[in-house]
Amino acid sequence: MAGVKVLPDKEYEEEVVSEGQDSHSKIALIPLDGVIGFGMSGSLGESMVEDFKIALEQAAQDPHVKAVILEIDSPGGEVTASDVLYNAVRNFPEDKPVIVYFNSIGASGAYYTACGADWIMCNDTTFTGSIGVIISTLNYRDLFGKIGLESVVFKSGKFKDMLNGAREMSKDEKDYVQGLVMQSYDRFLGIVASARKLDANELRNGPADGRILSGTDAYAAKLVDELGYIENAYEKARLLANSPQAEVVRYVRKYHLDRFLKMFGESSSAKVEIGLPGKKYALEPGRIYLLPPFFAP
Repeated sequence: MAGVKVLPDKEYEEEVVSEGQDSHSKIALIPLDGVIGFGMSGSLGESMVEDFKIALEQAAQDPHVKAVILEIDSPGGEVTASDVLYNAVRNFPEDKPVIVYFNSIGASGAYYTACGADWIMCNDTTFTGSIGVIISTLNYRDLFGKIGLESVVFKSGKFKDMLNGAREMSKDEKDYVQGLVMQSYDRFLGIVASARKLDANELRNGPADGRILSGTDAYAAKLVDELGYIENAYEKARLLANSPQAEVVRYVRKYHLDRFLKMFGESSSAKVEIGLPGKKYALEPGRIYLLPPFFAP
């Protein structure tokens, strides 16, 4: 019968989601939901990146864990945060296979993260791919003119306010920002090419042009290894781990008194967030992201 096991001295509890006859062999299911970023809360707690790394470390240190499934539902996020997650996955112990399963979406920075795994799976209808980099800013020069406002800037160098929305960007500024974008893109492209054993130029001129792919198309492009459902990922993990009777346990957050007090303290301060209709997250001007284009303003 499915239930929750409280593990002493461990950060996460284990919730049994698929029973097995060998309770000493486990597949750890670690969720990764939402936009990837250092300041973002995730499915395991209030610090997505650190919580994810702690979960991986718990699985790495547990001798009963034979493999890990990363259940991802994310459009991507910040470049550096995605790179940190990728590195954590890539450096996971080699004797414990890592399987990624994308739910509704596993795109851009989420796909970057998945490239550190041993096996990538998704549904036929999953949105994935979006191998590309984006940075944005808002230009409100005309609006300032209409309401009689003017931006006055004192700067130490010609590039210091290059994303100032109160004026047009110069050609040198546009070229510089484009260079930053392409630098990150080339790194992303190289990671995908190496992980998937694909030609970088063919990727660049094909599915790695920023497009979103269905799971079916991603499989055809060799960006994922297998199509199926989460239950198929359970079986694949058992197979790769050579543990056919292992149970699958989901890591869930344990809540202590100090955590509740912290949450209560945070709730006492009012916060107003403004977002675009139909979007849970909007790009912050000046940040560089691995996100699908529909997140752009």
